[in-house]
Amino acid sequence: MKFINRASEIKSLQNEYDKDGSSFVILYGRRRTGKTTLLKEFIKNKPAVYFLGDLENENIQIKRFQEISAASLNDNFLKKINLVKLDSIFEYIAEKFGRSDKKLIIIIDEFQYLYKVNKAIPSIFQRIWDNNLKDANIMLVLCGSVISLMYETALNYSSPLYGRRTSQIRLHPLKFKDYGKFFPEIDNNAKLLEFYALTGGIPKYIEFIEVKKDIYSNINDNFLNKNSFLYMEPKFVLKDEIREEATYFSILEAISSGEHKISNISKRLMLEAKNITSFIEKLIEMEILEREVPVTEENPLKSKRGLYFIKDNFFRFWFKYIFPYMSYLEIEQYEFVMEKIKKDFHVFTSFVFEKVSKDFLMEQKAPFEIRKIGRWWDKDKEIDIVALSKNNEAIFGECKYWKEKVGLNVLADLKEKVRYVENKTGFKHTFFAIFSKSGFSEELTELSKKDENILLYSLDKMF
Repeated sequence: MKFINRASEIKSLQNEYDKDGSSFVILYGRRRTGKTTLLKEFIKNKPAVYFLGDLENENIQIKRFQEISAASLNDNFLKKINLVKLDSIFEYIAEKFGRSDKKLIIIIDEFQYLYKVNKAIPSIFQRIWDNNLKDANIMLVLCGSVISLMYETALNYSSPLYGRRTSQIRLHPLKFKDYGKFFPEIDNNAKLLEFYALTGGIPKYIEFIEVKKDIYSNINDNFLNKNSFLYMEPKFVLKDEIREEATYFSILEAISSGEHKISNISKRLMLEAKNITSFIEKLIEMEILEREVPVTEENPLKSKRGLYFIKDNFFRFWFKYIFPYMSYLEIEQYEFVMEKIKKDFHVFTSFVFEKVSKDFLMEQKAPFEIRKIGRWWDKDKEIDIVALSKNNEAIFGECKYWKEKVGLNVLADLKEKVRYVENKTGFKHTFFAIFSKSGFSEELTELSKKDENILLYSLDKMF
């Protein structure tokens, strides 16, 4: 897998490595985000032991850990001696290598599998850390893909390991600004955005994109084909995290079909709202769902105006176009499903464009430091992007994923909606931002040159 960016995560790991004495890092995040690739990049040219946990018998895994450690440390004695406990192996490693000038890194990847094999594993590693590693020049990294189990085993207050870590890193999907680095041969942001709408920022999924083919050929090969890797991927991602698959999938399908209020979602499932709250919270924890409130709300957590959206691009596409039509795909009626996709894929991608525009504003071009950013809506009015500063400045933005250039009428409509917001909330300074897939009319471009409060951003020049 190609290693792209992750500069902040590499820096965090390096800071832990450069510390005097021991370090204990918890690295976690959903499957396929590139945790293993990150760790292997980090340990290049450093003394390290990398061990991948699985669901084998515990004694077999202990023996395998001993063999891998012996090979990585080039220690023939460790290879030959009979050690039957993890404690003994770590004790040996700490005594022989824990006083070296160069810090040793020990990585336990897929840590949650060790826990599934032996529920006492957090207590065992607590003992190993306290007795052998905390006073040694060793960096221990526990890495896991099942977020709920990583909380339970390493991050939760009730875990024996709680309070012992020196750092924790949650690895998130990559943003669009780094997406093009996977495809240096593509200099067209519109084409990149279509691919990003399919895969999101998950490195493993990005690998399946073939740039020589158009978007629909990629969809056909990687999503509609029932033998493809991605066809059943959401089921595999969720299987370790959830128990009641039917309820989770029904919630996601309801949201993908346009139900965003919890009351409407519950009605569609014929369940009381209180009975689906825990399911929704779990999906938010996994970064599959997100809750939005109008950005001007003073108490977002208590707001009753919250709406729920599928945050992850890949899951959003799958639940909109694959899951509802699996009966057709199983009997290879691909053309029927493809017609459904072609009918409104530009609308689907337009929502991704809004998110990308929001990220762009946050990371690149805002005329002030943004305190919070989001959408705004009230009754029949909606503004795609509203960014606020701590000094009560505001940017109001519209995103137009059109084939045509955007003209003065869009600016006029935006200003009309902004007046409605300003009647309720006064701002010291207001900017108007328009994001366009296809550029702007000459009249709007000329006006923006005369008025510094009008900000124009074209997709082909973003990032």
